[in-house]
Amino acid sequence: MTTSSTPLPGGTWQLGDSTVTRFGYGAMQLAGPWVMGPPADQDGALAVLREAVSMGITHIDTSDAYGPRVTNELIRKALHPYPESLLIATKVGATRDAQGGWPTARRPEDLRKQVHENLESLGVETLDLVNMRMGDAQGPQPGSITEAFETLVDLQREGLIRHLGVSNVTAEQIAEARGIAPIMCVQNMYNLAHRHDDNLVDDLAADGIAYVPFFPLGGFTPLQSDALSRVASRLQATPMAVALAWLMQRSPNILLIPGTSSTAHLHENIAGAGLSLSDEDVAELDSIGHSA
Repeated sequence: MTTSSTPLPGGTWQLGDSTVTRFGYGAMQLAGPWVMGPPADQDGALAVLREAVSMGITHIDTSDAYGPRVTNELIRKALHPYPESLLIATKVGATRDAQGGWPTARRPEDLRKQVHENLESLGVETLDLVNMRMGDAQGPQPGSITEAFETLVDLQREGLIRHLGVSNVTAEQIAEARGIAPIMCVQNMYNLAHRHDDNLVDDLAADGIAYVPFFPLGGFTPLQSDALSRVASRLQATPMAVALAWLMQRSPNILLIPGTSSTAHLHENIAGAGLSLSDEDVAELDSIGHSA
């Protein structure tokens, strides 16, 4: 598989023993509507994955709960055997119900089952990185992470997981997890309009821990803001491109995983993240989150 010689925006980050591109790819949108069932265009989904790797992306985010099993099996079909440079991050802690909900599943037996399902669907003997997902669909919720995280540490000792991370978590849960074992990343909701983790991003950067924002473009409801539109118009770019560029410039420990089911949109996201924002642009964009 050939790789583009054009450098991706943002350079790289050391994620454990792997050097990954800060611009990554999130596979969630490859599943059907509301992340349930197969894609309408399977060939198109496979093409996006192959194009992402050919462009030099070395960090793909997924979960066996997407579909469920759909995105992992697409990744396996498109990319297996995987390039040595590719890191695939997955997450456990929730399953899917027939209505498309995300019921929690964090008992030790649940987590072991999910890890083995991810191993099987991705076709690997060891998962590169597993994020322990806490909270619920409304966001992080208070509560101990110890029992769940210790289960993943046991699986890591068994050689089934290389690196650990946490997702949808409070600062207290991060500290609790770090008291048990090293974490490589935190994956929380964060974007121009959702700035609750501002201090956390900076604290993690100081400790050399990656911050991976999910819903970097707003999620199922795209970001909308007069300030964002003004900056985009001034730069002759799309609002979504500016939102990605702001994240890329926000902190060197931020790793982007925007998702798309279109190769054209993938190229647009890469170009957008590479936009250069002036101090004036950043100040205007910062007003969005500070007024939210």
